[in-house]
Formats: sequence, C-alpha cells, structure tokens
Amino acid sequence: MKMTRRKLAASALASAAALAQNPPPVPAESPDELLKAAREQAKRTGETLARQRIPMSTEPAFQFKA
Repeated sequence: MKMTRRKLAASALASAAALAQNPPPVPAESPDELLKAAREQAKRTGETLARQRIPMSTEPAFQFKA
C-alpha cells in the first residue's frame, strides 16, 4: 500500500485530534483531597529539585533589573 506524506500526516493528525478530544475521566474528589494531593506533589517536586547539583557558575536565564 502506497501512502503519500500528505496522507500520512493527515491520518496522524486525525488520530491525535481524536485522542485529544476524549480526556480520561477525573474521579470526583473533595476540595480537601485535591488540596492535599497538590501539596504532596509540590513537596515531592521540591525534594527532587533539592537533590540536583547546580554549580555556582550557572547563570539564570534572566536578569533582575531595578
């Protein structure tokens, strides 16, 4: 079966669009549970970032100017 690049791209975009339209169902949770989960995720992210070694010579991607 021969398929042109345009047809291949069109079929790939169509399947990606179909997947994007049907998000997975979100379980109904109370606001307290959502807040607790967000705090736990932020804590885990902070711990992961704290383990990374960054040399002092590394400059930020932006500069603060007064």
